[in-house]
Amino acid sequence: MNIHLKTLGCRLNEAELETWAQTFQKSGHQITRQAENADLIVLNSCAVTQDAARKSRQLIRRIHRDNPQAKLVVSGCYATLNEDEAASLLGVDLVVSNKDKDRLVEKTLTELNMDSMPVLSTEPGEISLFTRGRQRAFVKVQDGCRYRCTFCIVTVARGEEKSRVVLDIINEINALHQQGITEVILTGVHLGGYGSDLGNNLSDLITAILTKTEIPRLRLGSLEPWELPDDFFELFSNPRLMPHLHLPLQSGSDTVLRRMARRCKTEEFAAIVKQLRVKIPNFNVTTDIIVGFPGETEHEWQDSFNFIEKVGFGHIHIFTYSSREGTKAASLPDQLSNDLKKQRSRQLHELAEVMKLDFAKQCVGHQFPVLWEGYSEPLGSDQQWVYGYTPNYLRIACVISNQQSVENQTLNCLVTAIEQGNIIGELRL
Repeated sequence: MNIHLKTLGCRLNEAELETWAQTFQKSGHQITRQAENADLIVLNSCAVTQDAARKSRQLIRRIHRDNPQAKLVVSGCYATLNEDEAASLLGVDLVVSNKDKDRLVEKTLTELNMDSMPVLSTEPGEISLFTRGRQRAFVKVQDGCRYRCTFCIVTVARGEEKSRVVLDIINEINALHQQGITEVILTGVHLGGYGSDLGNNLSDLITAILTKTEIPRLRLGSLEPWELPDDFFELFSNPRLMPHLHLPLQSGSDTVLRRMARRCKTEEFAAIVKQLRVKIPNFNVTTDIIVGFPGETEHEWQDSFNFIEKVGFGHIHIFTYSSREGTKAASLPDQLSNDLKKQRSRQLHELAEVMKLDFAKQCVGHQFPVLWEGYSEPLGSDQQWVYGYTPNYLRIACVISNQQSVENQTLNCLVTAIEQGNIIGELRL
């Protein structure tokens, strides 16, 4: 059976897709990139905003329209929060809520009568990531969150915190490495809360991975800037732990952060960033910012803008606040007009581009080991552009000959220039 896997939303959804892909393969089925050729399509949906929920519904309808013969399974946050609605959409054969995600493959094969013995049950030799065109693996280490930020619906959809045991994570990473993966990214809804239900913490997990695996590159997914263990910063002295963190700030105003029920004040956030940059050269800190949160005054906005500018970020994901039914923020007074939110968003986008360029310029003249991607763009008859990522997560472009192949290799590259916002380098073989 040909199976197509699709996702909307976060890296955690990506990690779950990889797990399903390998489990389907072990059951003797094949993963296909072409949805139109699939016998079964699985969608991991999103509902972080009302717009994400709308896109999930649209995608379900489009999947069925483009391949009406395929069975369609829908999981994820949209399917969990709107189970009856999802089940009623034309073409949906099965809805699997987040609490049953670990059994999605089993439930799909059984409830859709697809569990007949395959002709040949195989271990996935050509790993599902490569089948789906990926160069790195997302590894889910925990789910759920004990906190209730007032703008967030995901904690409702994902439920309470549940961490995977260290040994299972170690075994998964070792299996991925044996199959050719050289970089893994640890993901979770509340990654910093890893181990709260097991009696250990994120530092313990990272130490175990660096000790008991030989994976060359280890990254961390989005990490809330509170509850970091005391020994966390020392971990980055190991060059296998990549010098980049995505720390969601959400606002640079302490009064807005209180209304958001965030647990990190701006002073504490700045101290974390400073500590990272002092210890590790060229450390890249990226973040999330919500613009136009209910009640955000002009004074609060200026405080936020000034703090963001003072800290400096390599990249900012900017979200214009939109009311999300089921969250506390949706009932807060003084909702801002769309025009004002758009104005502040434009202002922050302009600042974000300047900061991104400034950080890239700091890396010119430095040499980095780059993990090169598996695709390129032709440049004349005998050359091509190739793309990859530095340890501090800068996307870099380099010209090589058409006879060269650097796919999924980590090779040194000298950053030589910034051209039209693109980071250009020279390969050092």
